[in-house]
Amino acid sequence: MAKEYDYLLKVLLVGDSDVGKQEILSGLDDGSTESPFCSGSGTAHKTTTILLDGKRVKLQIWDTSGQGRFCTIIRSYSRGAQGIILVYDITNKWSFDGLNRWLKEVEEHAPGVPKVLVGNRLHLAFKRQVAAKQAELYASRNKMACFEISPLCDFNIRESFCELARMALHRNGMERIWRTNKVLSLQELCCRSICRRTNVYTIDSLPLPPSVKSYLRSYALTSSQCLNTVLNNSASIAKNLKCKTATSYHLKHSVRNGCVIS
Repeated sequence: MAKEYDYLLKVLLVGDSDVGKQEILSGLDDGSTESPFCSGSGTAHKTTTILLDGKRVKLQIWDTSGQGRFCTIIRSYSRGAQGIILVYDITNKWSFDGLNRWLKEVEEHAPGVPKVLVGNRLHLAFKRQVAAKQAELYASRNKMACFEISPLCDFNIRESFCELARMALHRNGMERIWRTNKVLSLQELCCRSICRRTNVYTIDSLPLPPSVKSYLRSYALTSSQCLNTVLNNSASIAKNLKCKTATSYHLKHSVRNGCVIS
């Protein structure tokens, strides 16, 4: 019987209690709560399947309650984990300050495992206590990817798991599907769309502000014109090589026939 997935990864959700880890699990479809430990021991287990470049990746996601008495559970399950998601609540500064303790536990029992930092409850941004820049600096310092998510709006949940899966597969030698999960900025998408329908010489005639025209010209020069230059140079080299080959051929046959070439 064929397997329903191509890769299987074990992921651990880590963070203080009441940061919304169960909310994250409930936002994932294609799975159910399957663990016998769901109610009594402080852990919940859910499976979901994501698609990465045509490959089906099945994630076994383990969630702990975040209470101190469950640190032994974290020590037990982190040993076999292939990815860690550290969760904090953007409306609770204490949950962010407590990440160091969880990170220390993870690094002690699962060193080198890819990690993603997730700020939950983005829909409550008007109550924010943790700045996005602060979280990004913390993630960069600890070599983690960083996302802010909202289970209520279904925002960035699957993207954060996809990024973690890519990092885990890359760590295990799956280079061919190692491509970033970040999307292009709106500005770059607009520039790409405009430059596909015009060229660097007609940008000045567009009804746009001078600063935008200047950015478009530089974008067009670096994206399309450089490519054309490379192609033109390649064609010129091929043409010169062809001419030299033809000259050599004629010279050889002229000498053979006793002709003198001046």
